Amino acid sequence: MDISDIFCTFALANDKPMINRYLLPLLESMLSSHKAVILMGARQVGKSTLLQLLLEGRKDVLWLNGDNQDIQSLFTTVSAERIRTLMGDKHILVLDEAQRIPNVGVQLKIIIDQLQDVQVIATGSSSFELASKVNEPLTGRKREFKLFPLSFSELSEHTSLLEELRLIPHRLVYGYYPEVVTSPGQEAVILKELTDSYLYRDILTLDKVAKSDKLVLLLKALAMQIGSQVSYNELSGLVGIDAKTIERYITILEQSYIIFRLGSFSRNLRNELKFSKKIYFWDMGIRNAVIGNFSLAENRVDIGAMWENFAIAERMKQISYRHPFTQSYFWRTKQQTEIDYLEESDGILQAFEFKWNTHKKTRCPLAFANAYPEATFRIITPSNIDDFLRL
Repeated sequence: MDISDIFCTFALANDKPMINRYLLPLLESMLSSHKAVILMGARQVGKSTLLQLLLEGRKDVLWLNGDNQDIQSLFTTVSAERIRTLMGDKHILVLDEAQRIPNVGVQLKIIIDQLQDVQVIATGSSSFELASKVNEPLTGRKREFKLFPLSFSELSEHTSLLEELRLIPHRLVYGYYPEVVTSPGQEAVILKELTDSYLYRDILTLDKVAKSDKLVLLLKALAMQIGSQVSYNELSGLVGIDAKTIERYITILEQSYIIFRLGSFSRNLRNELKFSKKIYFWDMGIRNAVIGNFSLAENRVDIGAMWENFAIAERMKQISYRHPFTQSYFWRTKQQTEIDYLEESDGILQAFEFKWNTHKKTRCPLAFANAYPEATFRIITPSNIDDFLRL
């Protein structure tokens, strides 16, 4: 079966119900909790679609979009009485892109405290903006959830494990954004639209980003260094801004769900790196759009780094949804001995190396094995990735 056959099968599969997201049952359990549900994730990862699935068939939902000027104006002078009038006989208030509304946390606190029969659900595409507005006013009154692009595991359950395994080279290039996944043949065009409309508009209009051209250069530099140890000073020299600004911009990119950081694991050895960071992209399609390279995965010189980013990002999605207390790291010594990825959960330490070549042999570094004899060590290749992502 070639790639066109797989896509034909996938297109037929799209006649099935919506792809079930792992967050759905968690959100369902919150509908009678009397706490605000805060759903965060990048634009176009499916937040609205997920809520539509969650609230399907209900007639008691008032849906407002914070991107609209009239909704922003409404909430500048909102009162419990006004919201009660707007709600009528409805009991669920959905406020989409809530970070666009000034003082939204204070306004939601009024609703939650005074309209106790109203369930509030707010979404946001930037934790940088939304969290700063809701954290203090809604202390003890909210539960936060993060939604990422579609995952290998979610799609494996929607179609089949075999199909998703066959599509891994394609996913390494184009990623898992829902519109990308469901529009075979249009992936590159859609990813360009996503980066232009989200990365280079939404993020660059933030008040705290003073040098938008420098942020674009930084993002490209990070995309070229996935899987490598990051030096803020080195990036400062490449981009032309000071290291403190580099770190602040990286934080903005992380809180906008474009990238994430892994810290270094250190406990027993003097020569372990203690404060180093590695940076990965949540979605490989976005990463490849940033550098403008959609060539076939099998022909890429960066295939090893792409595979490492893909596997770690998919594992991190699963952890976020199902095992949020798991801690993730990488391990490296001053002598450059390294392990790609470590996890610690309930006192159990697991170490993983990622190899695109299924025949590549790698042993656990002796220094690590001696320092952490209780840890397990595994090599993850395309032949056993399904087991690695089954949490």
